[in-house]
Amino acid sequence: MAETQAATRLREYETIFLVKPDLTDDNVDKLKERVRGIVGREGGKLLRFTVWGKKKTLFPVAKQPRAIYVHASYLGGSKLVAEVERNLRNLDEVSRYISVKIADEVDPESRPVLEDLKLAGDVEETRPGAPLERESPFRSEEPVGDAEEDATEEA
Repeated sequence: MAETQAATRLREYETIFLVKPDLTDDNVDKLKERVRGIVGREGGKLLRFTVWGKKKTLFPVAKQPRAIYVHASYLGGSKLVAEVERNLRNLDEVSRYISVKIADEVDPESRPVLEDLKLAGDVEETRPGAPLERESPFRSEEPVGDAEEDATEEA
């Protein structure tokens, strides 16, 4: 009896993946359905998708300064996480992903499946005349190479 209860316990994971910012909502939904299918096929339980919206990344990822952040919370084993990450790695629309284990020994019956959530994301500065990049608080210095070239020309 104790073995069957232990077999039904799963681990809780969350995976965050960054999607190219020019993707439409329909294409993001297709990615979500693909991950949902993988979790279902591998015996896991998808708890919730949260699309955090389009946000600026800390540094350009795949030459894009912004990305659509998608968060998936699910129950399953380590093989499920490997399969989800393998599929995300092969998708051209996904530029980065990370998976984290949240908890061990979670009873799947105790965790309800929640409705997907979509957040607005950051407001993009698109006003005419607005600066494209925030200026650095540090003063830019002249390149050293020009000063050396000027010195050699004078000599």
